[in-house]
Amino acid sequence: MKGRRRRGSSSGTSSRLLALVLSGLLVGCAAARAAGPPVADAGLQPQRYQPSAQQQAFLEELQRDTFRFFWEASPSMNGLTPDRSPGGDVSSVAAVGFALTSYLVGVERGYVTRAEAAARTRATLETLWRAAQGPGADGVAGHHGLFYHFLDGRQCVRAWGSELSTIDTALLMAGVLSSQAYFDRDEEQERAIRLLADGLYRRVDWAWASSPRHPPLLSMGWSPEAGFLDVDWRGYNEGMLLYVLALGSPTHPVDPRAWEDWTSSYQWEAANGPPHVTFGPLFGHQYSHVWIDFRGIQDHVMQAKKTDYFTNSVLATYANRAYCIANPGRWKGYGELAWGLTASDGPLDERRAQDGGASPFHAYWARGADASWDDGTIAPTAVGGSVPFAPEVAIPTLVSLRERFGDRLYGPYGFRDAFNLSYPDAAGAGWFDDQYLAIDEGPILLMVENYRTGFVWELLKKSAYVTDGLRRAGFSGGWLDATPRAPVQAALSH
Repeated sequence: MKGRRRRGSSSGTSSRLLALVLSGLLVGCAAARAAGPPVADAGLQPQRYQPSAQQQAFLEELQRDTFRFFWEASPSMNGLTPDRSPGGDVSSVAAVGFALTSYLVGVERGYVTRAEAAARTRATLETLWRAAQGPGADGVAGHHGLFYHFLDGRQCVRAWGSELSTIDTALLMAGVLSSQAYFDRDEEQERAIRLLADGLYRRVDWAWASSPRHPPLLSMGWSPEAGFLDVDWRGYNEGMLLYVLALGSPTHPVDPRAWEDWTSSYQWEAANGPPHVTFGPLFGHQYSHVWIDFRGIQDHVMQAKKTDYFTNSVLATYANRAYCIANPGRWKGYGELAWGLTASDGPLDERRAQDGGASPFHAYWARGADASWDDGTIAPTAVGGSVPFAPEVAIPTLVSLRERFGDRLYGPYGFRDAFNLSYPDAAGAGWFDDQYLAIDEGPILLMVENYRTGFVWELLKKSAYVTDGLRRAGFSGGWLDATPRAPVQAALSH
């Protein structure tokens, strides 16, 4: 969750939108899946989308520029990646999780050496391992192995009175486990990384974070001032990753019944097209897929529906795009090459300074494919994070956004967070954010890499904790059935 964020959702798409989704799928959705399964009952054969040479060059430049955000903005001495840039020295632990995974892509792409990435990774993990844990309100980074959402980027202690966050800890641990899987050589630096990563993951007491009122669901968070938040993780959203990691723990796992309770709260849209489980902002259909390859593996829910979560994200991507094309709010600029609604910054703060707060716009907000959750703000991360799901529409859109808006939207670190052409600025050009947000940069870099090589997906298939979590959730089929249970090493003591 970004900045007390990632909490909102929107309702599902309308019947009309799903009809548009289906028509879009019939002309190109199969190409989007990049060897994934065909949409149930659509009679489609999967094909690999072939980007042009120009598009390939663009993707390479986009990855290189986005990587530079994580490498240059993260302080080398402690690795506490800032939540955003420019914008101070407060880190979010989710940003650190994306950064740790990004360093590995940097090695594979030749942006940095393996030794450089290993040194940065070890410094980051040592900072997290040594940071104080405890029930106090100040001077600690976490409690029960979980971490506070925001940390002071220099002292590694709780910042902004933030909550002890279950989802942000999960996003951090996804990066930690990525590091453990990648640095597999028998030399001192990489052995230290594996041991630190193992200790950090095993220390997290997921069971302690169960909802007091609705166990075994997980609570969204805890604070020393108020105790557990009175809101739980229930589907469908980015919490899927949280439950997989919480189920996979060998030390403090959540009750396996949590997955059944989680999936029982899904909302399905089934009118006039392929049914899919809905969540308005696209990040909820992307985050878990950054690290886990859901192609061809199914839990009991997806088995019953004769689909899988990857195909579900394909449908959600098309629905989001179809909504923007239909544009019921009549916002400026929406169209086939200008779409993508998710949680992002917005123009409200600037607008409020001019008119005292009476505005149809919002600041940071979880935007989705519904008129009540849409204020005309488009976020490139919504498109970039969808590249594996629908490359034939996502890649041309990213290229068009870069060409159309130039350095107003694209800078030294790739795409800035968001823009809104309906915002009535003096020049009539609309509002363009000046911020890069780490948790929006991460999905762009990592999901483009997954589309191009499957690198992150293949990496986490090596993690016994991830595969055990999937199996305990009831997943089977595909690559999971072909993956042997891997041995794990003993953890550090703290």
